[in-house]
Parts: sequence; C-alpha cells; structure tokens
Amino acid sequence: MRAVCFQDIQQVACKQLADPMIEQSTDAIVKVSLAGLCGSDLHVYYGRETGVDVDTVMGHELVGTILETGGDVESLRVGDRVYAPFTTNCGNCFYCNCGLTARCTSGQLFGWVQNGIGLHGGQSELVRVPLADGTLKKIPDTVSDASALLLGDNFSTAYFCAEMAEVTQEGVYVVVGCGTVGLLCIMAARYLGAKTIYALDPVPERRAQAESLGAIAMNADETAIAEVKLQTNNRGADAVMELVGLPAAQKLAFEIIRPGGTMSVVGCHCTPHFSFSPVDAFDKNLTYKTGRCPARSYMDRLTHLVADGTFELDAFISHQFGIEDCVKAYDVFSNHKEGCLKAAIEFS
Repeated sequence: MRAVCFQDIQQVACKQLADPMIEQSTDAIVKVSLAGLCGSDLHVYYGRETGVDVDTVMGHELVGTILETGGDVESLRVGDRVYAPFTTNCGNCFYCNCGLTARCTSGQLFGWVQNGIGLHGGQSELVRVPLADGTLKKIPDTVSDASALLLGDNFSTAYFCAEMAEVTQEGVYVVVGCGTVGLLCIMAARYLGAKTIYALDPVPERRAQAESLGAIAMNADETAIAEVKLQTNNRGADAVMELVGLPAAQKLAFEIIRPGGTMSVVGCHCTPHFSFSPVDAFDKNLTYKTGRCPARSYMDRLTHLVADGTFELDAFISHQFGIEDCVKAYDVFSNHKEGCLKAAIEFS
C-alpha cells in the first residue's frame, strides 16, 4: 500500500509499505477513502512532538470501507462505510462507559509509533483498526465522507470545547485560533446559545470566515484584548476557547479572560510550562478546563445533527490532494497557502 510517512522535521514522503494484516480477532482492515491533515499533525511535522519513528504513517482522521474483519468483530461487515475517532476505544471499560472514550484503558492514538510500539495512522490506502467494534461507526447514507471525517475529530473537538466553556446567551466569549476547529467551535457555541463571540486569528482569510459564521473577528493581538475589555466594562471575556496549543495563544487567552472566567482548552500543548503561574490563576479565580476530546462519544451525540442538515460541514475541507502530492499537501496546509483551511488526502 501507499502511505504518507514521517521522515524528519518538515519532511514527509509517500512510500510503499506492506499491507496491514489482522493481528487480533477484534481488528478490522479499512480501505481508506479520505484522510485528514490536522493541526495536531503539525506538532510532529514541526518537531514540537518528538520521538515518532521514521516511517510512521501520519494522520488520525480517516473514513473508508471495511475490507476485512477479525473473527470476534460483531457489529461490522465487509463493505460497511465507516469513520473513526482519533483514538481506538474498547467500548466496555470504565472510561468508555462513562463517556470519556479518549481515555479508554486499551486505547491507542492513530499515527503514533515510538520505538516500534504504537499504531500507524490513517493517511494510507489501508489501515488496521484495533477494537473495531468500539472504535468504528457506520456512516449514515445522508452524511458525506467529508462530514464524517470532521465528525471523527474536528467537529467533535469543537463542540466539546464549546460545552466546556458553558456558553449562555448573555455571555461574551472569545475563540483563539480560527483554523477548522476554531471555526467549527464558533458554530457549536452559537448553536448552544452564544450571541457575542470574538474570533482571534492572525490570518485574514480565517477572520473573514469567522465573520461569515457570526463572530466579531480581530487579529490576535493587544488590540483585541483592549476591545473585549472596552465592551465588557474592563472585565474581559466570560470564557475563552483556546484551540491553538501554543504558549502565545495561552498567554493571550489568560490576558483576555475576566476574573472568575473559564478557559476551555483543546489546543494540543506540547511545552511543559504554562504561560501563567498558579498564583496568577488563583488571583484571577480562573477555571481551567482541558483535555483530549472523547470523540467517539461525541460522534454518537452529533452525527444525527449532521445527517439531518442542522450542521453543514463539507465546505470546511478546502483542499483535497492525491497521496502522491502529500509533500505539497503538508506545505500548503502548514503554511496557510492558497487560503487553505483544511486539507485532506483523497484515495480513488
């Protein structure tokens, strides 16, 4: 099979690898039709996350068709059209049963192999999916591959972030970072009742998209802090949804939030230090919420809202590439070229 493989910092390659095989009776092999590039992939790509083996297959967002199943797979059949969250899930442990599927005791993250141990990702023609019954979900006929791909990570994560912010009609909210997840977070927050949302991002095209979704878009700088405080009698935002995962974004979020406010963080931070101290958080009566989205649980909650047309997601994937163009795909996506919002690898 062909796969997008990590080679070194800012280096990926399309390589020919051996086809994956059933290793456990609960495995499935999926023939991938669409695989996403995610901002979290860029942590590996830029070397902010280290230790991934050379030739690890990249990516944790995938949609495809069941090609083969192990003998103990019960809910899936060959030919089923399926999508996956970014982690595998058994569906039966304490965490899966309480909805925290991202912390499944048997779970693995797609696209992370270190010292030969781990699970290859979805940017490949074929992928082995452990714990297939708990991980994979059948796609309704009215849901496109693009929408299903976003349900498996970006939209679920965005909705999770908005819920952690506990938005209300009366509050003033800030979204820091208007990539795909940030824009979807604006959609989710408005659906949950938020009326006043400031969207901060340095990229003009992203700010324009945020405005089209009903947000007040501004550059991510001191001007935004001053404006939000001006509009709130110098208090600051009631909650900030931080979707970037970099120290500068965390610092901005802290500075723009009011005392007693909530910081909802789904940006994947790789540094070991906060941009504010425990004393700072104490003095601001800050509520800090973060964590990996339990995407498999959110897929169950949100899919019907996409199937019935409440949320239209397809347009958020702006660029699709063949696997042979994966180097270009990463360049365009990581450097925001051609107005790229979200890139995906399409398999014919």
